[in-house]
Amino acid sequence: MVNAAALPKTIDLAIVGAGPQALTLVTHLLQKKKSMRNRFVVIDPSGQWLQQWQHQFSAYEIPHLRSPIVHHPDPNPYALRAFAESRADELFPPYDLPGTQLFHDFCQEIIRRWQLQGRVVPAQVNGLEPVRERGRQRFRLTFTNGQVLTARRIVLAIAGGVPHVPDWVNALPQNYPPERLCHSHQVDLRRLQLAGEQILIVGSGLTAGHLAVGAIARGAQVMMMARRTFYEKLFDAEPGWLGPKYLKGFHAEPSWENRWQMIRDARNGGSLTPAVLTKLRRLERSGKLSFYEQCEVQSATWQDNTWQVSCNHPEAHHCITHLPIDRIWLATGSTLDVNQWPLLSAVREQYPLADVEGLPILDKHLRWPGCNLFIMGGAAALQVGPVARNLFGGKLACDRIVPALIKETQMHL
Repeated sequence: MVNAAALPKTIDLAIVGAGPQALTLVTHLLQKKKSMRNRFVVIDPSGQWLQQWQHQFSAYEIPHLRSPIVHHPDPNPYALRAFAESRADELFPPYDLPGTQLFHDFCQEIIRRWQLQGRVVPAQVNGLEPVRERGRQRFRLTFTNGQVLTARRIVLAIAGGVPHVPDWVNALPQNYPPERLCHSHQVDLRRLQLAGEQILIVGSGLTAGHLAVGAIARGAQVMMMARRTFYEKLFDAEPGWLGPKYLKGFHAEPSWENRWQMIRDARNGGSLTPAVLTKLRRLERSGKLSFYEQCEVQSATWQDNTWQVSCNHPEAHHCITHLPIDRIWLATGSTLDVNQWPLLSAVREQYPLADVEGLPILDKHLRWPGCNLFIMGGAAALQVGPVARNLFGGKLACDRIVPALIKETQMHL
């Protein structure tokens, strides 16, 4: 591991975040230009590659990815299939979706093969300020430990979403134990004893499905509630978005507002994979799970160590209102708005930027207009498309960012 104390004072490129998108960027960058190896640092509080990603998969006990086998952080699309040759039982139908452990092992192999072990600096960036040094534009990164790094270019490869919390939750007095009402990102199934508990899960997406399966496996009774009807979809956006079929039309669309609408329509809120929905229907038939569709919580009251919940659906309200609920989990996703990112406040001030519903309008290289700050992940969706936050979105982002990074070969530090 790179010791934070051993950081250089200046660097050509600082990559903030060490998730799958950051790993994808580094492998694609080194494939195109080996000499970049000593010209970048990767910064993440964990000090490890993919730590948050792996934690989430373990915490929700997710058996396999939702992405096909050709989507991963290595530049060779067939590398994972070759790696999985002797582990065919870890590929799941219908499109050879890689098992969680298989994908984890493969990513460790990528890190080893590209010699990226110990390349993540364990530090938290809490300040990012554009500065001018000798007439040249730079960025000053400040870490929580007080250290400072000056970088010529920055890539933000962070998720950046803020957990979405329904209004009724914000109206509650804080008189309940925090583990009895929490957002899904705070739930870790591995640490919980749930036998005999009644759990309400709010949300219609795959996270809600995984949490329901995990809670029932631990002896809980589960209710799943959503504003919409639960529906199945193999991928979170149609396969046409993973190639030119839909992307061509998206990139030809000149209106950013229309692009935003296309992104929203393509993702269409939370959906369940056919395999998970089949499992949930089976659990429903065995009496361990109830679905409440087109239904929203109106109010919740914490009394006598349980929740009393009322909802806006007449039939469901009748069933739920007298039922003591032990826990409420909010699988309600996150909201992405770069105007709310504290890290970007100084950048926004010096380089004002247009956005659509919180998504920034970046240039074709995913660069913040006016400065050498690049953005990957969901925040780059107006340029990359609806799959910007996915593994394939990481590759599409690299196709835009890497040419801009290698074109400027001279270091003016």
